[in-house]
Amino acid sequence: MEAVSSVVLIAGRALCLAERVKRRILMVIYRPLFASHGRHFWFDPLGDYSFANIRVGDDVFIGPGAMFIAANTTIEIGNKVMFGPGVTILGGDHNTSVLGRFMYDVKEKRAGDDQPVIIEDDVWVGARAVILKGVRVGRGAIIAAGAVATKNVPPYSVTGGSPARVLKWRWTVDQIIAHEEQIYPVARRLSASELYAERSVE
Repeated sequence: MEAVSSVVLIAGRALCLAERVKRRILMVIYRPLFASHGRHFWFDPLGDYSFANIRVGDDVFIGPGAMFIAANTTIEIGNKVMFGPGVTILGGDHNTSVLGRFMYDVKEKRAGDDQPVIIEDDVWVGARAVILKGVRVGRGAIIAAGAVATKNVPPYSVTGGSPARVLKWRWTVDQIIAHEEQIYPVARRLSASELYAERSVE
C-alpha cells in the first residue's frame, strides 16, 4: 500500500511539474504578442487577452484565469503591478440602443462604447476583481477581491464593493509624499495639492 501511495505521489508531482513547464513555454511564446512589455513580465498564458491592444510595463504579474479584453481600444499597465487570479478588464461595451434589432446582431459601436483602461504603477488588484471601460487606476491603489471598478480609482486608495468605492486610504498625504520621495524622481512625484484634490472627489 505504501508503494502504491509513493507511486501516486511521484506521478502527481511529475504532472504538476509538467504543467508548470508547459505554462512557462507558452508564456515565452505568447509574450511577444502583446503590443509592448517590459522586463520581468509574468502572466497566465491560458488567460484571455486582446494581445495587440495591451501595453505592459516592468515587473508585472498577471494571475491565473485573467481576461483582459479591449478589441477596439487599449489597456495600459504600468510598472510593479500585481493582479490576483481571475481578474477581468473590459475596455468595451455593447451598443444596446438600436430599436428593432437583437442586441446580438448590432455590431456598430457608439462613441464611448469602447474606452481605454489605464493601470498606473504600484497597483495591486485582488482576485476576481473587474475593471470596466474608461477606468484609470491611480498609482499605489489597491482594488479588493471581487470589486467592480466602474469609475476612476484614486491614487493610494483601497477600494472595494460593487460598484467599487473608497474604503480607506493607505496613508496620509504627508506619508504619501515621504513615500514618493523614496521611489520616484522629483518630476514624477504627486504634489500635496494633487493628492488632496483626488480625495475631495470621493
